[in-house]
Amino acid sequence: MKALDVICLGRAAVDLYGQQIGSTLEGMGSFAKYLGGSSANIAYGSSKLGLKSAMICRVGDEHMGRFVRNELASVGVDVSHVVTDKDRLTALVVLGIQNKDTFPLIFYRNDCADMAVDIKDFSAEFIASSKALLITGTHFSSDNTYKTSMKAIEFAKAGGTQVIVDIDYRPVLWGLTGLGDGESRFIASADVSKHIQTILPYCDVIVGTEEEIHIAGGSEDTVTALKKVREVSDAIIILKLGPLGCTVISGDIPNNSGEFEVIKGNKVDILNVLGAGDAFMSGFLRGYLRNESLEKSANYANASGALVVSRHGCAPAIPSEQELFYYLDNAHNIPDPSQDKELNHLHRVSSRSIARSEIFGFAFDHRKQLYDLAIDCGESPKRVVKLKNLFLNSIEETIKRSNIDENSVGVLIDDTYGEEALHSIAERSWWIGRPVELPGSCPLEFEGGGSIGSKLQSWPLTHVVKCLMFYHINDPIELRLKQESKIIELNSACIKSGHQLLLEIILPGDLEEHESTIPQILNRLYGLGIKPDWWKLPALKDKSWEQVSDVILQNDAHCEGVLLLGQSASMDAVKSSFEDASKHKICKGFTVGRTIFYEPAKQWMEKKISDQELIDLVSNNYIELIKSWKKYREE
Repeated sequence: MKALDVICLGRAAVDLYGQQIGSTLEGMGSFAKYLGGSSANIAYGSSKLGLKSAMICRVGDEHMGRFVRNELASVGVDVSHVVTDKDRLTALVVLGIQNKDTFPLIFYRNDCADMAVDIKDFSAEFIASSKALLITGTHFSSDNTYKTSMKAIEFAKAGGTQVIVDIDYRPVLWGLTGLGDGESRFIASADVSKHIQTILPYCDVIVGTEEEIHIAGGSEDTVTALKKVREVSDAIIILKLGPLGCTVISGDIPNNSGEFEVIKGNKVDILNVLGAGDAFMSGFLRGYLRNESLEKSANYANASGALVVSRHGCAPAIPSEQELFYYLDNAHNIPDPSQDKELNHLHRVSSRSIARSEIFGFAFDHRKQLYDLAIDCGESPKRVVKLKNLFLNSIEETIKRSNIDENSVGVLIDDTYGEEALHSIAERSWWIGRPVELPGSCPLEFEGGGSIGSKLQSWPLTHVVKCLMFYHINDPIELRLKQESKIIELNSACIKSGHQLLLEIILPGDLEEHESTIPQILNRLYGLGIKPDWWKLPALKDKSWEQVSDVILQNDAHCEGVLLLGQSASMDAVKSSFEDASKHKICKGFTVGRTIFYEPAKQWMEKKISDQELIDLVSNNYIELIKSWKKYREE
């Protein structure tokens, strides 16, 4: 039994993708950063589709190299053989979408890290631990990478590992075009054809577009090229035919293209063909390496490619396993995947990189309350900035004293007084939430006004967008519609920006609460198409928790869960609320604020206690709540 399904060897880079559709690269104003490089994309995509994949490559000893490693690891790719090269930089690609047929592209690969991959970077045992070794074409284009790739193939043959080659022909990377012409997909070259043909006899599967088969076979006639490939290789040949689909040839080559048995593709509106081949390969591997039929594997490949051409980006556009099967079941009703809400929701939730089973949240995103406290104590509001930095010291103290996993630590911090605090934890793995609501607003308004979508563009993607809304199902209709309109706007902005959304619901004090009130509110918001990643809810009784669980699971089985809020209740009251909440799996923990910090903060503002005493008192309260939650959860 092999430990891995596929090991990918080849390009690993960072794509800087122009965000303005319909522009030349010269006219681009901003770029999105994605994982790139054909082999890295395939390792990433096959892992998202449920395979155990690994990557052999090199990355630079810098920020982009860490990004490549982290992105691969985030979806479960084995990165044990991603080597850090201290002498070279990670490769970059700058690209854009000018129109459906024009994709300006520049490769920045001069002596880049992935082209320095070496025989010493892997062992025969590692190659033999996988069902398949996949190598993409660029890594046969230089003496060093050719030698390294052939050694990997030698190990594969000795270890019973299949060899799969994706021709992935880029003329610029073979020195056949000017450096700025990364977009060209085909230039005939007898030398390149001859070179590629030295590899083909060792292959079990060969994959390529018509142009790539042309270069492999040394002819611009597809059938002639295929026959040349067959002369030197008994491999299964997968010929990609773009929107038409593909054909799989495991025996003799037909005498004309009309005899091809075409496995039809999925018709979609095309935004971007870049990355479609990597998705196609990932989908094919998903079936082929699980011993499914070639036809079914090709259907997976066609569908994966179709989804990517409808989206922005390469690696992040590749579907997850659940997303792929949903699309296959419903493709006849989805002419434009980019507009299908359920499909896009599945794609969105599959991009979550860290699953958190519990969160111990310390909320100090309070602005008005701490401003008022400072004024009441005769202090400048600037003191609130220092206070929030001291709260971080309390968290550090809590981590040391309670020995909790950093992934379980949560904070809610504003950028009005907490900007320094937010910046100082940029490299931590904590769950970080950040408010957008204007404090106390009802109807809801966003702090700072303007476009909420524009505001989120400047936020790190690791920050969860938190929005508090005072809301009741029996609110006057005009008020309710205003509030709902704002939340719909925010939900849409988070979907576009890629940020997670936490929606906090607090009931107005003048309206009656029943056990079904919160469940009814959630049902109403789900009915509007709002699917927050997290809910933050007040203390509930058992029956209400059961109803909340049912509503969430019926409307969004992928919801991360509920966090319990404190509402400035006493320590005993908050701990009591844990007893009911902890019985229900949908509740993942708490985000409590004033119960933890208010009294120590007040004494500190009044200069009755020192900085260290504040840190200790707040830490004591935080630890007390963590212990209480753990106690009830474990019972």
